[in-house]
Amino acid sequence: MRLEIRAILASTALFAIAACGKKADHTPVGPVNGTAAVSAPAGTDWTETVRETEFGGFVMGNPAAPVKLIEYASLTCPHCRDFAREATTPLRENYVKTGKVSWEFRSFPLNPIDVAATLLATCQGPVPFFKLVEQNYAEQEKWVLPYQQLTDAKQKELALLPQDQQFLGLARAGGLDNFYRVRGLPTAKAEACLVDKGKIDKIVAMRQNGMEKDKVEGTPTFIINGAKVDQPPTWPALEPELKKAGG
Repeated sequence: MRLEIRAILASTALFAIAACGKKADHTPVGPVNGTAAVSAPAGTDWTETVRETEFGGFVMGNPAAPVKLIEYASLTCPHCRDFAREATTPLRENYVKTGKVSWEFRSFPLNPIDVAATLLATCQGPVPFFKLVEQNYAEQEKWVLPYQQLTDAKQKELALLPQDQQFLGLARAGGLDNFYRVRGLPTAKAEACLVDKGKIDKIVAMRQNGMEKDKVEGTPTFIINGAKVDQPPTWPALEPELKKAGG
């Protein structure tokens, strides 16, 4: 099934994840030696400092961290799910909390479901974002299943919706709106986000920027201090790169 939602997704199947996990090119990451931990504002730790970036992603950690990690990921991608389950806790606890590493998550949609999920995950702003993404990956097999089981008739029905209603219809069709509702997102606010052209355009631009500037070809892709990491998308492979850079 194809949904005419945006030009960049016009040739993307409803639940295609073929690009997930494709290896990227590499520019060496230079080390930052002798970096000491940096204290967060009194009464907090750096994992509580989250803000939206100019590119539409969300970054957790010390704004002045010497090691800046960017993750391009798809919310429906199994490789991204596996990385998140393995890496989220040690990355947050051992690196972001020290103030030496900031972690930015940029959505790189592979299909229309990714766009709908991103609209809902970002709908309440920076504070709950990383926790929602973590829960998204923890429950990924469950919430994607209804999309894999959509009938041809339902897919045709979704494709006939007005363009500005397609993400809303898609979220409802698979129960994705309910996934976020039980995690504190009010129905009216979810519906508003799912039809917000400005938010949709921002996601499209973030994906385009990833392809053009950072040469992202698949997910997850990692950038450390502006350089693409040429390693398998696993925590055991990424952690030494963070340490090498001064994390």
